[in-house]
Amino acid sequence: MQVQETSFADPDTTVTETNVTTSQKSQEKITYENNKLHKRLCRQVGQAIGDFNMIEEGDKVMVCLSGGKDSYAMLDILMTLRERAPINFEIIAVNLDQKQPNFPDHILPAYLEQLGIPYHIENQDTYSIVKRLIPEGKTTCSLCSRLRRGILYRVADELGATKIALGHHRDDILETFFLNMFFGGKLKGMPAKLQSDDGKHIVIRPLAYVKEADSERYAQVKGFPIIPCDLCGSQENLQRKQIKNMLRGWEKTNPGRVESIFSSLSTVAPSHLMDKNLFNFKDLTIDGVANPDGDIAFDDEPCATPDKNVISLHFGNDD
Repeated sequence: MQVQETSFADPDTTVTETNVTTSQKSQEKITYENNKLHKRLCRQVGQAIGDFNMIEEGDKVMVCLSGGKDSYAMLDILMTLRERAPINFEIIAVNLDQKQPNFPDHILPAYLEQLGIPYHIENQDTYSIVKRLIPEGKTTCSLCSRLRRGILYRVADELGATKIALGHHRDDILETFFLNMFFGGKLKGMPAKLQSDDGKHIVIRPLAYVKEADSERYAQVKGFPIIPCDLCGSQENLQRKQIKNMLRGWEKTNPGRVESIFSSLSTVAPSHLMDKNLFNFKDLTIDGVANPDGDIAFDDEPCATPDKNVISLHFGNDD
């Protein structure tokens, strides 16, 4: 009788090879996605800089570094873009140590020394001032912000900075817009570029087009040494928290709505609002000239025909 020989591969070896292959593919995908994220942030920051002429030849940009994810991301991307930009500009990182309890004052100097870029640490005990003036349990952010702003303006003068860069992102801008609308009765957001209230400085927000989720993920990818922002013990701004939750809810239930709202901030029609200071309604007369942007006053639906990407709103029957 002839015996047929049967050969089996070592099962342990097969499993190990499969695991290695799966692990390699997984790592390759992660690397690919991380590279995409970096490219997207560079593109969005570069576009914002170009759209608003934020940085010009010979500028000295004071990058305000708090130790949070957004300011780290801003500094990192600006350093990348500086190497690629067709213009020359300087970067100096500035941190304001406000003497909050348990603030790890060694982290930022060590990080910036490692990067090898110029930096300045400004030591000012604004924490004691705020605690003295604001009752216990109340939000201190407003006063703290005003004190910090004044100090940073002074430091910018002393350093010869021509631009002050802040790390506010797209979500910050939208939240501020709705805060002003809901609680301040104003159509007012957070501009990507502005002249400071003292008239002496230009403030820029290079992350204006960047989503907070992308900034957060980028911080995780890069392993930035994050410093908590609640060391002062201040109560969280509940109104801003409500707005943030509202926007996140919209994005979850109606993807694209938040992006559409953000786009509307750069597509404003003053003649279709009610601010008499922005549009001269009183002297509006008939001139017989057709206006392609004019109002079609009697249309029930003065909007484009909805498609699958347009959000539909449902209202209950009036009957």
